Amino acid sequence: MKQELVHVIAGNLFAISDAQGDIEVDPQTPVGLFAYDTRFLSHWVLRIDGERINALARDDLTYFETRFFLVPGAASHYVDADMSIIRHRSIHDCFHENITVLNHSSQPAEYTVRVEMASDFTDIVEVGQLRQRAVEVTADPAGQRLVLRYQRDRFVRETTVRSTVPAEVDEQGMTFRIRIAPEGKWETDLHVSVTMGGEEGRDLRADLQSHQQTVRTGMREDLAQWLDRAPQLVAERSGLEELYHGSLADLEALRYKPLSYRERVPIGGLPWAMGLCGRDAIITCFQTMAFTPELTPATLRMLALMQGGQLDDALDEEPGKILAQLRYGETGTFSDRTSALYYGAADTTPLFVVLLDEYERWSGDADLVRELRHPARMALDWIDEYGDLTGDGYLRYQRRNERDGTINQCWKDSPDAIVDAQGRQSAFPRATCELQGYAYDAKRRGARLAREFWGDPAYADRLEREAAALKERFNRDFWLPQREYYALALDPYGEPVDALASNIGHLLWSGIVADDRAETVAEHLVGPRLFSGWGVRTFAAGQRTYNPVGAHLGAVWPSDNALIAAGLRRYRLDAQAARIAAGIFDMAQTLGGAPPGVIAGYERSLTTYPVQLTTSCRPQAWASGALLMLLGTMLGLRPTGDNLLVNPAVPEGFGRLELLDIPGRWGHSDAYARDRSTERRRRLR
Repeated sequence: MKQELVHVIAGNLFAISDAQGDIEVDPQTPVGLFAYDTRFLSHWVLRIDGERINALARDDLTYFETRFFLVPGAASHYVDADMSIIRHRSIHDCFHENITVLNHSSQPAEYTVRVEMASDFTDIVEVGQLRQRAVEVTADPAGQRLVLRYQRDRFVRETTVRSTVPAEVDEQGMTFRIRIAPEGKWETDLHVSVTMGGEEGRDLRADLQSHQQTVRTGMREDLAQWLDRAPQLVAERSGLEELYHGSLADLEALRYKPLSYRERVPIGGLPWAMGLCGRDAIITCFQTMAFTPELTPATLRMLALMQGGQLDDALDEEPGKILAQLRYGETGTFSDRTSALYYGAADTTPLFVVLLDEYERWSGDADLVRELRHPARMALDWIDEYGDLTGDGYLRYQRRNERDGTINQCWKDSPDAIVDAQGRQSAFPRATCELQGYAYDAKRRGARLAREFWGDPAYADRLEREAAALKERFNRDFWLPQREYYALALDPYGEPVDALASNIGHLLWSGIVADDRAETVAEHLVGPRLFSGWGVRTFAAGQRTYNPVGAHLGAVWPSDNALIAAGLRRYRLDAQAARIAAGIFDMAQTLGGAPPGVIAGYERSLTTYPVQLTTSCRPQAWASGALLMLLGTMLGLRPTGDNLLVNPAVPEGFGRLELLDIPGRWGHSDAYARDRSTERRRRLR
């Protein structure tokens, strides 16, 4: 098995190392110091007297700092070590490492401490296909610094390493020849600052003297305030409060400021999605509305700012379309691959309108709804003008960028994700079922916004008629009467893609399912083909291409399950929703720490342990947000006018739940609930 990897993270800036704190290139994993999609350190190795060191223990203090406790020699010699090393690593607007060498003997000791340093300035999307770059290295012994620089036209990236004590600086690193008194210690602070040049660049260098204590103190205060602003959870179930606080901390860690933007927005997840991903950001905001509502206005404004305004095949851009992703790496800047701005998603645009309406329902922020009237109407127009590619009234996708655009432009964006039960791929353009639910929900919500805030009742009436017609048409064309579930998709000729998949749960969330079919859909979702025991699989077992370790062909996503559970409760299918919520919370507590973005779809009774996929992000914003959404779903939180409705359906074994100071247009409210077994025991007493 591979050695454990350790990370520190602060928004878009993160570092991944091995268990000793060393960084060495791995062609399969983004090990290194990264910022804005570029690796600024690819080699960072500590040696004592020419030898590598080994880990005794580690103390993960917060998401942005950790300490490694190390000794020289093999494990069998640990007990005899006359010296030990502590590496205290933290990250904010730069990377900081304090190295302390301790002499445990009664005699003076001399050591040669060496830190090897290098950068390849690789774009994170190229980690698996490394290419050589001409890196300029400047050793500056007088300034106690090493400068690594890469430039391609106006794309400039620079890494500067500084030491607070004298060092021998060469082009491969820094050497310290030290003498330590008996029972004494020696230490140095190493600061690694990253600089981005070019027209859109920004200097991220931290002040060398003030960084170490001031920044860490400020970040701890920011985290404490973030947690204090969120509602307080009091839970009878052991470990649930810790899981809740951990999810909130994950969300704070995964916020960053895009360049030239003043507010922080949620990024996708560590390590592969450390930028603004439109779908992930929107879903994360929706999930966390009752807990961290401040995420939403910044996200909506950022997405509106980046909204498509023209036809551009390379970007998959169309007027009104909402961004799929924003990247700052070299490949995007020069369009070596998909561009820095990329719009290849068919779901982000209707979901933008859904989020705007939901935020107003919770916050009462009518000003934001009026401010974003034009972007919202452009998004609604896009659904019919550019999303309806065959003129049959269904939202479809087909990439414009045939070279390297995303093939499947829905949340299941793997190339092989949209197949029928026999594994056959349908022709393009494809209309996946959940896209129709999103479009239906967007039109209904857009109608409310038009009538109540935009002063346009005629537009509202039109949207409502279109939504009603879409629902009727959808329930006719997508329903498979012999199988009693909705098709995964329709091909361009109106033929159904007959696979059974978790997408049908999103239909419940959007409200497009006919009332008399909801219970049948629910039976499939919690039946043995889709439900693993930990959660709902993306693709049902028994179909030809089912694969429990296939991300979209059988694995289990917490984010997917959170939407499904909310949809079940929308149709008053409380027992099924509770079963899904219980499975996801069991998974998260069994694994401990941040919930992974995806786990394998193995039957729970087979593995008895949730198996995390190697491609999974952890932490991931919409995985941590999923736990919050599931908590809100169990409590049945729903804004109704100026009041908060609480309608609990808590799974057995959770005991009593209290969520205090829930923010919204009502000020702050509390929610209380007990599971049924607890309530029965209380009555018996």
